[in-house]
Amino acid sequence: MKFKLSDICSYRKEKIAVSELSRKNYISTENMLPDKNGITVATALPKTVQTQKYKKGDILVSNIRPYFKKIWFAKGNGGCSNDVLVFSAKNGIDSHFLYYLLADDSFFEYSMATAKGTKMPRGDKKALMKYEVPDFDLNEQHKIVGVLSAIDGKIQLNNQINKNLEQQAQAIFQERFQHHDKLPERWKTMTLADVSIMSAGGDKPNTISSQKTSEYQYPIYSNGISNDGLYGYSSDYKFDTESVTVSARGTIGFVCLRHIPYTPIVRLVTLIPHTNLVSAKYLYLWLKSIPIHGTGTTQQQLTVPDFRKTEIIVPSESEMRSFTDTVTPFYQQIWANQDESTKLADIRDSLLPKLMSGEIDVSDIDL
Repeated sequence: MKFKLSDICSYRKEKIAVSELSRKNYISTENMLPDKNGITVATALPKTVQTQKYKKGDILVSNIRPYFKKIWFAKGNGGCSNDVLVFSAKNGIDSHFLYYLLADDSFFEYSMATAKGTKMPRGDKKALMKYEVPDFDLNEQHKIVGVLSAIDGKIQLNNQINKNLEQQAQAIFQERFQHHDKLPERWKTMTLADVSIMSAGGDKPNTISSQKTSEYQYPIYSNGISNDGLYGYSSDYKFDTESVTVSARGTIGFVCLRHIPYTPIVRLVTLIPHTNLVSAKYLYLWLKSIPIHGTGTTQQQLTVPDFRKTEIIVPSESEMRSFTDTVTPFYQQIWANQDESTKLADIRDSLLPKLMSGEIDVSDIDL
């Protein structure tokens, strides 16, 4: 038997004073991450007196351009913009089950199919409540949540481990290179032009896939922050050496370490280190440790000619080798965890629609 979404949840309609909010618990479409990756801290609070309220256990979904698949399970109370839909589970419905139901690609496809507008499509709130949902009793809901949350739990654990490993690498870098009153012997002050080949990203490839496939397997990166700026995938790549990218407009100064073949596009600066002077990991951590500013009055941007003049301390060859050998295992583990999380997310996303449709009985799954 099928139900409508309105049978199991409703839109929360309460308001909350903006004075009660902080950037950590204010949610807008801007600080919701695409592809079901949760949220980040808001850049600013709204200037209105009140805004829409959400409560712990609610599910927030961006209602602008549903194809971005922005969704988040609220872990506390807060407020959000009017472009974010707040779903509240009714009695007898596990709120985590509702989250997974709304995280199913089928829901986002339905939202797009019934959306209004072409340039910036918005979900139709009335139509969304007519979305057909399966009839599972509470015990079955708990079982489905148990399977899917076990996968998400492992992904979250990998993220926590990676965050800790990154912090350790930064701490080692700071201890070795940022506590000297004067430069040790054989250390030099140079510029980014001296230690790297720097270039600006070019036009995006003619053919792009939004998903990684056997044909389109090389990532394309832009100046975004979400998913380290992943824009899509191409059948070819521009760089295949370990290097560093820096956002040159919008999110100026967002630094990433790249280790697999990729293509950078507009508004992204790439630095390929001269490894006889610095390693990519040292260059990455150095750039993360300094303020990076753009120029311009109307819209700030980071230009290659100006950025090349940025100074960098270059330690002795032996010190550079020792440091790189120390932190390399950290990043190898980070990348291995990222690969595992990607595979786990693929498993979760393939299981989700089959569990919701009843194609797979939850009792048949052995994790």
